[in-house]
Amino acid sequence: MDEPDLSGICCRFLQAADTMDLMALYKDAGWWDTACERHPEFLFRVVPDSALFVGAFYQKKMIGMGRALSDLVSDAYIQDVVVLRMFRGRGVGRQIIQTLIAGLKKNGVDWIGLIGEPGTGRFYESLGFRPMTGHIPYRLKD
Repeated sequence: MDEPDLSGICCRFLQAADTMDLMALYKDAGWWDTACERHPEFLFRVVPDSALFVGAFYQKKMIGMGRALSDLVSDAYIQDVVVLRMFRGRGVGRQIIQTLIAGLKKNGVDWIGLIGEPGTGRFYESLGFRPMTGHIPYRLKD
């Protein structure tokens, strides 16, 4: 199968997104689990409750996304960056991250962090991110 011409891909900020598109992205990333099955209503809130949400589109189809959680004053965390498998490795994720960074900086945010999945270090480092030496990420245990 020939690879699609990706020159028509665009990233843009969204205030809303189709929940079926979001579900497809979460499933393709392997992030859709039994908790999501029991409570899929989070899909209605993930876009409007993010400080910034970026969708990547190819021929009007959402093929990727990323979002930032922030006060839009000083600090932000980028998360949920995903691109459909068939479009990975062609710069779409890079466009999503760069669009989010530009939007955050436009708002004056000067501290931008993220937690990458294992194996994504080189990708994020190529975008200017560095490991936070001397810091340990924590998560509240249920």
